[in-house]
Amino acid sequence: MRRRRFLAAAGVAAAGASAGCGALRSKTTLSEPSRHSDAQGVASIHFSEDGEEVGHFGVNGGVADGVVPMSTEIWHREGTTVESVRLRVWMPDAETPADVAVVSPVEGDSSPPPEVRLYSPDRRPGTVIELSDLDDLADETISTLECIVRPWSETATTVAFDVTMALAGGGMLGTDYELDGELRLEYPALAE
Repeated sequence: MRRRRFLAAAGVAAAGASAGCGALRSKTTLSEPSRHSDAQGVASIHFSEDGEEVGHFGVNGGVADGVVPMSTEIWHREGTTVESVRLRVWMPDAETPADVAVVSPVEGDSSPPPEVRLYSPDRRPGTVIELSDLDDLADETISTLECIVRPWSETATTVAFDVTMALAGGGMLGTDYELDGELRLEYPALAE
């Protein structure tokens, strides 16, 4: 009889302990990235914790025939996976929102492409690009998202990206991250 009570008590304790395992994970928001710029129209924002880089978002763009074709790169450290990416692309100097188009499909080596949503945000300028359900891209550097920005203003030269990336840390004791920042790039040739 004592053995049954002991096993029942141990089972209840184990169930209670495993139910709280999710509480062992932590979540950290990083919202003060450092900016790096390699050249005109090429820049990135880097998110770090305790001196170690967690992830970065970069853009390489230039002006061609009045539009700005841009290639993006999303990097995250080993041991994390990308859960989702949200980019709001807008031109702060423009009274009329710019047109934004996703040019290349984002896809991994062997899985179907992730879900890509494009929409206009409520009460905010710009276009939102959301990536989710990343499958085999979740643990890779994502460098296949290309977009085009077509401004309708003749004087606007700044393209801004409001970036939110959700990263999941590996393992039961891992840290999940939300990376949140803004990257602005200048393209003076738009005003010429």
